[in-house]
Amino acid sequence: MSDASAPAGVLVADTRDASEIYGVHGAPGLTYWKALASRQHLEAEVEAVEVARIPPGGLSGEHRHTRTEEIYFILRGHGEFLVNGEVRPARPGSLLLTGIGTVHGLRNTGAPAGVTDPGYGSAPEGHLEWLVIEMPAPATSEVLHGLAPDAPTAELTERKTETMRLHDLREEKAVDPAGVFTGPLRLVEIRELADGDGAAFSAHTSEHTVFVLTGSGTATAGDTAVELTAGTAVTLPFGAEAVITAGAGGLEFFHAELAVPERGPR
Repeated sequence: MSDASAPAGVLVADTRDASEIYGVHGAPGLTYWKALASRQHLEAEVEAVEVARIPPGGLSGEHRHTRTEEIYFILRGHGEFLVNGEVRPARPGSLLLTGIGTVHGLRNTGAPAGVTDPGYGSAPEGHLEWLVIEMPAPATSEVLHGLAPDAPTAELTERKTETMRLHDLREEKAVDPAGVFTGPLRLVEIRELADGDGAAFSAHTSEHTVFVLTGSGTATAGDTAVELTAGTAVTLPFGAEAVITAGAGGLEFFHAELAVPERGPR
């Protein structure tokens, strides 16, 4: 999975060399897609951490989530979220939480007149690019592991009060998905580090995925370090540790925390 020489126990990937896929979710046209980490690398109940983009006029087709919860985080470009029959604006920093039962899609409409916001991504001009984290709901996970799904616990019932929610993560900086999600996602945030500052991550109780939005720096695990630039993803599987350090000019990154099941490794 790693696209670079990664520190021990850490997955490193970037947005280069995405696959070309036609007809995603039944929509005509082309989607560029790449997995940055997947369930084979993680103990948390995660299908995949991905990056996707569609060219001007492109569409990621509407589809209903019946077994998984999913986030879309817009990196670059402008468009429309199609959610439960409604249209919501999609622009850099938009974070859509899609819970079980929600119908959603995404269309590239191009930037409004006078808007030159380059966003966070490295996609070609005019493309709409976004991060995806897709996770099985708890009942789905039980079936996948050959266990009889239990009735929803009080904790899960309390956490889920909505089927979707739209945030501006650039403004809010941190979002707790409780109320929409019942699965492993515990936190989504944007963090900024000044030149030379560091942020330590330990995946001993939860796993982490980091995506560099702007700036540069290094990810260090043990005696090994790898260079970070915009578009680099660093994922810490269970048991890994790493320090993200900002280079000259600082570093801004997206971070998601994923709980590991109490039943232990899969």
